[in-house]
Amino acid sequence: QVQLVESGGGLVQAGGSLGLSCAASERTFNIYAMSWFRQAPGKEREFVAAISKTGLTTLYTDSVKGRFTIYRDDAKNTVALQMNTLKPEDTAVYYCAARRGLVGRRKDDYGYWGQGTQVTVSS
Repeated sequence: QVQLVESGGGLVQAGGSLGLSCAASERTFNIYAMSWFRQAPGKEREFVAAISKTGLTTLYTDSVKGRFTIYRDDAKNTVALQMNTLKPEDTAVYYCAARRGLVGRRKDDYGYWGQGTQVTVSS
């Protein structure tokens, strides 16, 4: 069973950048599609970005396209999310998630979750 640990959250001003990282315990990391979700206070957890197990397919929610980039390093068992031009509405707890099989946007399809890391964007 894969375990996921996020890092890299923090406080940043609007327009700034942050990079999140998620480390996986599983040596067969390359069998997992990976994703990032986020949850703002009082809101549902929502999809942000995902990457297939091969790295050839990436998905983004519309609000982050052109600003966020997801990528993976299978040699280090990590997936990262580079966030640029951050906005106050990006403030949330960001979660890394993993699933065997095809990459997707549905949170119910992901069986493995990290504990989350807080991202706060000040205006």
